[in-house]
Amino acid sequence: MIGIAADPHHPHRAAALGGLAAPARARYFGVASRDELLLHRSGSQHAALDDYDDYGVEVTGYPAGWSVAAARAAITAGTSLLLPLLEDSDPAMRIDASYALATAADPGHTVRDAFATRFAEERDPMALASLVLATAETTRAHPHQPATAWIRDLWQDPAQTPEVRLAAAIGWLCLTDEPAPDTLHTTVDALATEERARTMDALPWMAAVGGNEPGLLRCVRRMLHPDEPDPYNDDPWASQP
Repeated sequence: MIGIAADPHHPHRAAALGGLAAPARARYFGVASRDELLLHRSGSQHAALDDYDDYGVEVTGYPAGWSVAAARAAITAGTSLLLPLLEDSDPAMRIDASYALATAADPGHTVRDAFATRFAEERDPMALASLVLATAETTRAHPHQPATAWIRDLWQDPAQTPEVRLAAAIGWLCLTDEPAPDTLHTTVDALATEERARTMDALPWMAAVGGNEPGLLRCVRRMLHPDEPDPYNDDPWASQP
């Protein structure tokens, strides 16, 4: 699939790239908490006593973490083919490339450096936001204080687009245990409109978080207003004692 995605003449390259990252993630649909969003679990750290990791079990009976690790290894091996897609002429391809590359092992910070280089050149608001979330995801896997500080500065910077500031706020919340400051609450509450949240569902991170509720709004509610009820909960027993 990586070869198809990297082939500029292949008619199905967008579909191949779009489907590339899903196998490299697991148990991420609907996940919107600071503790778990953008988190790469590790079988060795999260394995249960029965040797099945917290990714669960595939239909084959094997631990799902095995296939996730294999998918990440494939993306890591194909990094050199995927990095040029960050400069593709189609913003959707650039977004999906950043989503896939965020799952690659990056101990040398090659991928994160590529995200930073592309961010300086990028003009599309959604592609910029995707680079912020991708940087936050790879930084969560490979901690790097300067990257965390950069993301913090982005949500504080009024010169950045709303999409970038919102992506940076979500990313920063996932990279730190610090309480969200009042300035972050104010920024997010002002920028996270329903219309903008639905637009940001074009980002695969947000699309996976949501469902009936736009992904951005679910993140905001879970991370900043955890006591608020789910407005899209259609369970008739949810409000019963």
